[in-house]
Amino acid sequence: MSSGYRSTKPGNPEFDEASQKELAKFLEGENAKMRLQQSIHTFTDLCWDKCITKVSNKIDRGEETCLVNCVERFLDTSLFIVKRLEEIRNR
Repeated sequence: MSSGYRSTKPGNPEFDEASQKELAKFLEGENAKMRLQQSIHTFTDLCWDKCITKVSNKIDRGEETCLVNCVERFLDTSLFIVKRLEEIRNR
């Protein structure tokens, strides 16, 4: 049974191609999770500061509407920027 890597020097493993691809895929997924978490923190900070006027037990209807609109506009803007950058890159 192979461990997926071979070592030419102590502490310096060389992964086989399948292991390298699996590791790259895993790291890509972890990076995507990290970007999502960063976006959530950004939405929370930005929209909370913009929409919440007072701290209480409940969010009132106006604050809720503001939060929903804030997040939707942020997402719309982010998607627009990503699409625009892809267009520029593909020229």
